[in-house]
Amino acid sequence: MPNQVKQLDRVIIRFAGDSGDGMQLTGDRFTQESAVFGNDLVTLPNFPAEIRAPHGTLPGVSSFQVHFADHDILTAGDRPDVLVAMNPAALKANVGDMPKGAAIIVDSHDFTKRNLDKAGYDSNPLDFLGDANDPLSDFQVHTVDLTGMTVAAVAEFGLSRKDAARAKNMFALGLLSWMYGRPTEPTTKFLENKFKKSPDILGANLTAFKAGWNFGETTETFVVRYEVKPAQLPAGAYRNITGNLALSYGLIAAGVRSGLPVFLGSYPITPASDILHELSKHKSFGVTTLQAEDEIAGIGAAIGAAFAGSLGVTTTSGPGICLKSEAIGLAVMTELPLLVIDVQRGGPSTGLPTKTEQADLLQAMYGRNGEAPVPIVAPQSPGDCFAAAVEAARIAITYRTPVMLLSDGYLANGSEPWLIPSVDDLPVIDPAFEPAPALDASQTPPAGADPPEDSGSLASHRPHPASRGSQPFQPYARDPETLARPWAIPGTPGLEHRIGGLEKQDGTGNISYDPANHDFMVRIRQAKIEAIAKSLPPLEVDDPSGEARVLVIGWGSTYGPIGAACRRVRRAGFHVAQTHLRHLNPFPSNLGAILKRYDKVLVPEMNLGQLSKMLRAEYLVDAIGYNHVYGLPLKAAELADAVGQLVGQAEGIDVDLGEHGLNPPADHEASPAEGWL
Repeated sequence: MPNQVKQLDRVIIRFAGDSGDGMQLTGDRFTQESAVFGNDLVTLPNFPAEIRAPHGTLPGVSSFQVHFADHDILTAGDRPDVLVAMNPAALKANVGDMPKGAAIIVDSHDFTKRNLDKAGYDSNPLDFLGDANDPLSDFQVHTVDLTGMTVAAVAEFGLSRKDAARAKNMFALGLLSWMYGRPTEPTTKFLENKFKKSPDILGANLTAFKAGWNFGETTETFVVRYEVKPAQLPAGAYRNITGNLALSYGLIAAGVRSGLPVFLGSYPITPASDILHELSKHKSFGVTTLQAEDEIAGIGAAIGAAFAGSLGVTTTSGPGICLKSEAIGLAVMTELPLLVIDVQRGGPSTGLPTKTEQADLLQAMYGRNGEAPVPIVAPQSPGDCFAAAVEAARIAITYRTPVMLLSDGYLANGSEPWLIPSVDDLPVIDPAFEPAPALDASQTPPAGADPPEDSGSLASHRPHPASRGSQPFQPYARDPETLARPWAIPGTPGLEHRIGGLEKQDGTGNISYDPANHDFMVRIRQAKIEAIAKSLPPLEVDDPSGEARVLVIGWGSTYGPIGAACRRVRRAGFHVAQTHLRHLNPFPSNLGAILKRYDKVLVPEMNLGQLSKMLRAEYLVDAIGYNHVYGLPLKAAELADAVGQLVGQAEGIDVDLGEHGLNPPADHEASPAEGWL
């Protein structure tokens, strides 16, 4: 009997197993197949913090979720339509996320008493399938001996049973590729390249992959195949890209468009290490990478590179920002371009190294001694990490300041289709180095010459170096538009100057302990950061009807869940506006006016309300927080319910989102408002 083909507009699949089962590779290959097919997609890798947790235990479960569709999507999905569970622990750790009616494919081979005990099962749930007491009765459960069939399929290659069983992830990938009509060529080419030096391993993986496909084709277990058509995306060349890879490419592009060599001083830390790994491959673009002995050495080297005329970059996560804080203050004092990239993770301390969070915003804003203002930029999606890196470099170079770029684990490891931009469309960033003066010996300033008097007000800056005529070089003179000081390459005759962490005298840059000068320099450093707002485009608001009384505002990786939640509310027939911040310091100039237009302002964050605090302090707006710190992205359906409640309060109506609202897991009827206020 031929298989029935069912059309779907989107599917969410989660592969889950032990951390040694290759779930990240399986999910990545399915993602690449979907990208080649032309679907829009978003992924969510989720892996344990332990390098090797005990086999078969809940802490050792690794998963990869991919959401693919025939239309534009924004998140990796709240709840999977399909779960592939390779052992009891994977089933137990993930079944609570499954909605009623979802499909579960279980590798029955590993449901031994030993593995069941490790996962905390008193009995084998597969023994009760179809019974009155079936704990999995809400789902379509398919038991498949993935391991046994894999071992049998690859027997010809003479591998040990343990090595042969490792190919079961390829069997599962082949089966799911058949079920959803994925092209197999990308995986075949990947395996041929990866294992070209190990013919037996290559043969086993290819055979397991094909065996999984053939099993789906011939078995009566799966009578329905599913088809998700390609998405209609804007024309152009696309590639699937993770946030860390996009950010790396953005740093390279910033170097190209500014004409500056890129120097990365970094210490490996999850989840930022991939940026160091990637940039180390691109020496041909003038990129130099230094894996330093610690976090402090990494940023110290980057500051030195910035002083020498490079685009200095340092990458880390929250714990590393703590260690770098004094050096960031040094970059503020010396007023040198520097990119400080924080790929946020769950904290405090070591916290949740492999889980995502947005809890470093206040640290980025205030986590230094003294008045040390730093611009903050945050990307909103994996692909947007590219543009955010270029923008952070523009600000750092133009305004001579360290810039904090706040990514997070969800963006870093997640992926989406990325429209590859034309290099010519990227902004040109002019480093505007101070030119060497045309001085003869009689014009050279004598050593120890008295500096000019302090100006005393922000309005009366020193003349810009380009118009100083025969004056001695003043390293802390300022551009009247940007308030940036000159960037002078060390060793340039006539541009010798003092640099360091002690307070600088206005203009000359000499060490100064004068109270009035310190007050002036503190204020002008702050004014320089505030001046960045003049170069920012107006903040845009997505308010299709123009009748919304509720505004949802976010930053960073909450863009996807917020956008998906607002779509749900609008499809249900209600009005809501959305805006998203890329620039968190300074805020866009029109943000205050936008906030005043709405009766209610909701601020979803993966923290306990850090942006809410900033908005309340700056604009005296009664911002309402929606705050979860689960180490996972916000769920769009739960957020939509919270938005709907707020719309009801603002408009004095009853809001029922119906089919567009919550889709709770089968075993957990959570309160819609749980944990959001």
